[in-house]
Amino acid sequence: MSTAEVTTYTADDLLHMPDGDRFELVDGQLLEVEVGARSGWIGGQIYAALNIYSDKGKRGWAFPAEVGIQCFPDDPQKVRRPDAFFVRAGQFENEEVPDGFIRLAPDVAAEVISPHDLYYAVDAKVQEYLDAGIRLVWVINPSSRTVSVYRSGGEAPSRLGERAELDGEDVLPGFRCPIAELFPSTSGKN
Repeated sequence: MSTAEVTTYTADDLLHMPDGDRFELVDGQLLEVEVGARSGWIGGQIYAALNIYSDKGKRGWAFPAEVGIQCFPDDPQKVRRPDAFFVRAGQFENEEVPDGFIRLAPDVAAEVISPHDLYYAVDAKVQEYLDAGIRLVWVINPSSRTVSVYRSGGEAPSRLGERAELDGEDVLPGFRCPIAELFPSTSGKN
């Protein structure tokens, strides 16, 4: 009977891999992030909305899916890559975006459901985000054209349809984005 040796990785290993931006790191194992075209486009839309809100760093910093967060107290080596996230101004030392992974909990994280995502895996990731101190988590579902909003503090999530508006609440005061603008037009026009 043979046993295969399992290689474990650290966050530093992931950071220095040539194609490391394609992976998350959970329990020392690499998890490839697979994104379909539609979910990638939607992730870009929410990142763009957050980036406009950031006002070039005056309100904070918006980050796209390629940037990892390493802020999980239960597993200091864990690295996740939300499809977009936001860190309010005043969180980074000297207001400088650090090199490497973001080692503090963002204020907002957005996850776009991809065709291969399993419900329980997305649900577990949302709970990881909340447990790490992320105050607002948006789960965007391209199939139903909805956004589920999860808040720290344990209150029940709310589900918003495409006619609603995504609101930054007290986490990102003044942030508003019509949910319909996050999705490709069904008529082929945006």
